[in-house]
Amino acid sequence: MTKVIFDMSMSLDGFVKASNATPEQPLGQGGERLHEWGFGEDERGREVLAAQAERDSGAIIAGRRTYDDSLPWWGADGPHPPTRVFVVTHEAPDAVPEGSVYTFVTDGIESALEQAKAAAGDKNVAVMGGPDIGRQFIEAGLVDEIGVHLVPVPFGSGTRMFEHLGGEHIQLETTSVIETPSAIHMRFRVVA
Repeated sequence: MTKVIFDMSMSLDGFVKASNATPEQPLGQGGERLHEWGFGEDERGREVLAAQAERDSGAIIAGRRTYDDSLPWWGADGPHPPTRVFVVTHEAPDAVPEGSVYTFVTDGIESALEQAKAAAGDKNVAVMGGPDIGRQFIEAGLVDEIGVHLVPVPFGSGTRMFEHLGGEHIQLETTSVIETPSAIHMRFRVVA
């Protein structure tokens, strides 16, 4: 059965983006530190990322801000080629890379999820489009698991992962914890 997994890297103090974000530094000043565990010197971290991409990337759902910020790095092939990326947006961009993996969904998260599940086949759907799209999926009860890559750096300010998540408690069950030199990788099942 296809699972929907919201997955993000987060600073020790709960931020997924540092302050002072610019088009050149969409994760804010020093924010790339959040991704070093998967792309830096930490071999075990790179193994965790590769296993996660294999397991969770039947399809990807992202928000429009993530698409706009990440396209210069992802290119037409997206973050995990050849995985399809469904971008939730109010309006599709005028120009899209030719032959790209991106599909723009303008009729809500449920429609994006339906399309992503169809594309994923027997693999999982990863929601990796930032805290806002993740919050929308969690609040709608559409997330089966939450993955957090806790990076040992406090940012002090920026964009929090779980800001304004709503007033109700969400019960989670820890399913795995993997320690690597550059992050602690935690996975939680949402208890219905």
